[in-house]
Amino acid sequence: MTFQGWPAEALEFYEHLEADNSKSFWTDHKAVYEHTVREPMAALLDELEPEFGPAKIFRPNRDVRFSADKSPYKTHIGAHFDSGGYVQLSAEGLACGNGMYQLAPDQLDRYRTAVAGEVTGAELERVIARVRKAGPEVVGRDALKTAPRGYAKDHPRIELLRYKGLVAWQEWEPAAWLGTREARKRISGFLRSSQPLRDWLDGQVGPSELPPR
Repeated sequence: MTFQGWPAEALEFYEHLEADNSKSFWTDHKAVYEHTVREPMAALLDELEPEFGPAKIFRPNRDVRFSADKSPYKTHIGAHFDSGGYVQLSAEGLACGNGMYQLAPDQLDRYRTAVAGEVTGAELERVIARVRKAGPEVVGRDALKTAPRGYAKDHPRIELLRYKGLVAWQEWEPAAWLGTREARKRISGFLRSSQPLRDWLDGQVGPSELPPR
């Protein structure tokens, strides 16, 4: 199957799912999900794999064990590349991300050391400026209200030091191009332009070395 974008029915499916997030609705419309939502995503990932590597589509069911919201299904489809990129489609349109969303304690220590470093911190600032110039935004996650322990409140990169995650992010509202190959062009463009941020994080932070919980 060649990726030709997502048809309008894909967004309509999620609009209806938001209104009726029930097993009965899902069962009655599963074929619509498979044909208009999941199959185009799988075709897209197959086409992108030679350049960006393999990716996995997340399961549509929500994990409600520890959530007050017991809605059984996600109101978006998401896919994650092994190299770090992320693609999401919902009724609100298309979104892409890249970076490290939630740093483990050992990753956070390495991240802050690199941000505070004169050479590596300045390099990150240049990377962020480059990514933003290309279009994506670079946003921090779960910022502390004050300076992390051991760092001065007036550090020149205090804003970056306060973050517990750092990602490039870009969103597009629904439009006619979403049903064409232009969607692939925008996704691949995002992944390329955000890669310098991922490269910095991979080089300075790397994967967590802590045992899984």
